[in-house]
Amino acid sequence: MKPIAWLHDGGGIDWPRALLVALTLSVLVVVVAVGATSTAAFGPYNPSWDGTSDLRDEIDAEPGVESKLIRETDRYATGDPNGTVAFVIAPDEPYTGTDADRVQEFVDSGGTLVVLENFGPSGNDLLTEVNAEARVDGELLRDEEEYFRGPTMPVATGVENHTLTGDAEQLTLNYASAVEPGDATVLVRTSAYAYRDTNRDGELSDGEDLAAYPVATVEDVDDGQVVVVGDPSLAVNAMLDEPDNKAFLHGLYADADQVLIDLSHTEEVPPLVAAVLTLREIPLVQLLVGAVGIGAVAVGSRRDCGAMVGWIRTTTMRRLGRYTSGDEPSVKPILELDDEQRAAVLRRRHPEWDEQRLQRVIAALNRDGSKRADE
Repeated sequence: MKPIAWLHDGGGIDWPRALLVALTLSVLVVVVAVGATSTAAFGPYNPSWDGTSDLRDEIDAEPGVESKLIRETDRYATGDPNGTVAFVIAPDEPYTGTDADRVQEFVDSGGTLVVLENFGPSGNDLLTEVNAEARVDGELLRDEEEYFRGPTMPVATGVENHTLTGDAEQLTLNYASAVEPGDATVLVRTSAYAYRDTNRDGELSDGEDLAAYPVATVEDVDDGQVVVVGDPSLAVNAMLDEPDNKAFLHGLYADADQVLIDLSHTEEVPPLVAAVLTLREIPLVQLLVGAVGIGAVAVGSRRDCGAMVGWIRTTTMRRLGRYTSGDEPSVKPILELDDEQRAAVLRRRHPEWDEQRLQRVIAALNRDGSKRADE
């Protein structure tokens, strides 16, 4: 039965069934939405203001750039490190042991690691593990003169002319922290009116100096390089389109062949996304899912296939004007049979037909036979 026919009764639309279908579809939409989205801050599948789904879309749309979400650090070994940029955005957990060794090997082999961090210690721990010199100092930057919506959202106007800064002329920060560069090259500084609010009292106090503080640096580490940005909020949906955050982030990966978004030390990805990533990463799972899908299609379409085969057989025999009796060795034109023989053939071929239908078909055959005899 066709789905549309199932929704109709003798007098029109069967509303209880229609409402059941609508409710089922609504539940499915909600389940898919919940299973495919996240509420984790800085999450690439979080479409809210604090997610980074827009950045993920921007990277996916970049011509010539292959993007990958990685949940395990062993994925750092995929592709050529020399053409790969890896983003680590405000990690929740420190990189230790084998995980730290893999990221360090990636950088040492020519990869570019971009760490966006402001107050969490895990970002600095990772910088230590990969032998970078720059560190995020963990103090809140304020600027009473050059700001977006308030002093805690400084506008960093000191953008250096560098290949990694792209077309950016400023950055719009949001609860940022300064970067202590060491021997790293400073890419972006705040205005000269910024200060580190070390006591968090919301005003310039004794010991808090006005200065142009570094907020983004780059340094060579072995054959690779490490970029440090003191504000992961640059990447969130609410801030990405503010001047010139998108242009700056684009400059970091514009020349790359591959971009890795490292989720290995952040919150778990949504269930449906996790399933898709697992399917992409493990060939054995791909084979298993494919086999199950083929089996389901085969089982679900068995009746249809049987009906199709029966239709083809019936049509072919009708065109030949012959029938084959399972028990009789002879093959005769169907018009040469008497009514009883025709009924027997039709009952074997169409056991679902009732007696009235059998008699109507036999009567039609008799009319056809009479017409042929007259001709």
